[in-house]
Amino acid sequence: MRVTHWITVISFLALLLTGIEIVISHPRFYWGEVGHSQTATLFKIPIPSSRATVPSGYGYVLPDQNGWSRYLHFEAAWALVLTGLVYVIAGLWSRHFRKNVFPAPEDMTWSAFLSVISKHLRLAPANEADARSYNVLQRVTYLIVVFVLFPLVILSGLAMSPAFNAAVPWVVTSLGGRQSARTIHFFVSISVVLFFLVHIAMVVLTGFANRMREMIIGSAAIFKERL
Repeated sequence: MRVTHWITVISFLALLLTGIEIVISHPRFYWGEVGHSQTATLFKIPIPSSRATVPSGYGYVLPDQNGWSRYLHFEAAWALVLTGLVYVIAGLWSRHFRKNVFPAPEDMTWSAFLSVISKHLRLAPANEADARSYNVLQRVTYLIVVFVLFPLVILSGLAMSPAFNAAVPWVVTSLGGRQSARTIHFFVSISVVLFFLVHIAMVVLTGFANRMREMIIGSAAIFKERL
């Protein structure tokens, strides 16, 4: 878990950095199969582009770093895919998802959700039991991220590839076309970034030093026993 966690962190940061640069090269989004500088946009990000041929309303362009960004983006994406497969297979094999992630039926109630949310809003410190297990809100969030957002961001990313489009066109069609896939990819990526920010905030609130130590060397108690 720790190894896949840190490979995911490195891959995610590389994807975030290069993804921003790729968006800067063409900060216009469309819906359907076709989209270019002469096509009406679904929406656009009000920033200068890094290409003079892309109309952005600004009289200058940013430095174009699109070439290396695309290469690194694809490489980091495949690292994330392979790491994710290892994590999911290991989680299913060890029953990690069943024991620690899937919520119990009695936890899937409005009262359970409201109790967890009110506790977070009060910024109440986690007790020992809470620190060693996922509450119902965390379990549902992790399930959505692992089994919905990550597969969707991967699938929408692949749908932008002409080779993938030629091999399995029905997947691209189901997403509404290549440009629709790019727009979906953008919004799902924002959702993953928001999860990442909340995740970091919760790590800080529940004890940054202890959490980082546990994710690097394992449980602090186990580490002391080995020493």
